[in-house]
Amino acid sequence: MGGGGESHATPQRLLLKYGNRHGLIAGATGTGKTVTLQILAEGFSAAGVPVFLADVKGDLAGLAASGSPAGKLHDAFVARSQTIGLDLKYREFPVTFWDLYGTQGHPVRTTAAEMGPLLLSRMLDLTEPQEGVLNVAFRLADEEELPLLDLKDLQAMLVFIANHASDISARYGLVSPASIGAIQRRLLVLENQGGAQLFGEPALDLADMMSLAPDGRGRINILAADRLMQSPRLYATFLLWLLSELFEDLPEVGDPDKPRFVFFFDEAHLLFDDAPKALVDKVEQVARLIRSKGVGIYFITQQPADVPDDILAQLGNRVQHALRAFTAKDQQDLAKAAQTYRDNPRFSTKTAIREVGTGEALTSFLENKGIPGIVEKTLVRPPSSMLGTIDAGLRAQIIAASPFRGKYDVTLDRDSAFERLRARAGVAARDAAKPDADAAPAPREFNTGRRYEGGAARRDVPEPKPRSSGRSDSIGEAFAKSFARQLGNKSGQAIVRGVLGSLFRRR
Repeated sequence: MGGGGESHATPQRLLLKYGNRHGLIAGATGTGKTVTLQILAEGFSAAGVPVFLADVKGDLAGLAASGSPAGKLHDAFVARSQTIGLDLKYREFPVTFWDLYGTQGHPVRTTAAEMGPLLLSRMLDLTEPQEGVLNVAFRLADEEELPLLDLKDLQAMLVFIANHASDISARYGLVSPASIGAIQRRLLVLENQGGAQLFGEPALDLADMMSLAPDGRGRINILAADRLMQSPRLYATFLLWLLSELFEDLPEVGDPDKPRFVFFFDEAHLLFDDAPKALVDKVEQVARLIRSKGVGIYFITQQPADVPDDILAQLGNRVQHALRAFTAKDQQDLAKAAQTYRDNPRFSTKTAIREVGTGEALTSFLENKGIPGIVEKTLVRPPSSMLGTIDAGLRAQIIAASPFRGKYDVTLDRDSAFERLRARAGVAARDAAKPDADAAPAPREFNTGRRYEGGAARRDVPEPKPRSSGRSDSIGEAFAKSFARQLGNKSGQAIVRGVLGSLFRRR
């Protein structure tokens, strides 16, 4: 950062040892939040701290390229650097590109089992009864040893439940066909949005994101999110899943000299919009405890009010760009934002939030002993990397030179719930088609003197009765037999197409 105070003479810095105490970057559209995010990512990377961020508009890819003296902003950058006493040196940073859709970076996946019913319910916007059915699906998958890896596994499990709703309801509570149908429709919408590509294997190895470049700088992991943002709930749920994975997998490290990993959550309001209290509580718990694992979380949003108070209170490092107050609610939000800072006697924080220009911000970073610093007016330093996006050719070169090239490119489709249920159905279908020698009627002689084999041409010959196994079937066996019985009718064929069809639509 640049200097603080009216003359911008006092340098403002985010101390590395407090980098895991989380932070907030807020401000109206066009006030400089993206540049602030970019220079913070540069600073963490240079200090050997890996970073994750989502490139919502495509203009953070410039971190992979060096800034240039020939750029149109060079003169302004030089003047800004001289004002704040910065020796500006242009350079690129070690970037790894990721993309849920696999077109602008390495594919990034997880399994349905790792995502879990809570986050999936949030992603699908399920009601409480529908979420209950989803929990039943996961519980049965565990009991029947049916791994849930991708969407077709989950779809097959829902067919499993639909065929045995009465038995399952008696054990787990009401499982209504309406809820199952609603979940299947939501899964179809998710699939149409391309969300099916998120689920599968090989799943993302967090160690790849937390790696260092050969020169010791932290890798900057950039998720291409311009297309992903068209499905806001998918975007928010994916980032929340990634955050929860870090929380669950990393060991405690106490208070390290610098963070092990820094996570920037852009468009943070999408995480909290209409979120159930249970989910907000989970985020608050993660934010409170993950810092002891050396992870810093930085929320980027327009209004500090977009972040719930319990979480906002944990964000020790803050950069506040200008806010606009056009309505009474805007005025209230601005006043509330000003109240969250430690006052500076030299100026009114509330007034300054409205008046700071592009490239300026109000800052408050944690000082010694973790005390919030007095709010200061600050000039934001120019980035060393390129401001803006990069061309497709350079992106392709960086992806091709990545140490993770080829690791995630080919989707694996190992034996899981879909394949195991299909195998059970196949066995049951063959058993149903096989003649039962013990129960078949013996050849008969009729009064006409003609011989009929098995009574096939006579109505008065009784149909053979199926032989009982002498024991009740397990839920899985019963499902397989029920599934097989449906193969001969149109509705059964439709069910098979609904569950098996994704094999032929695989990309």
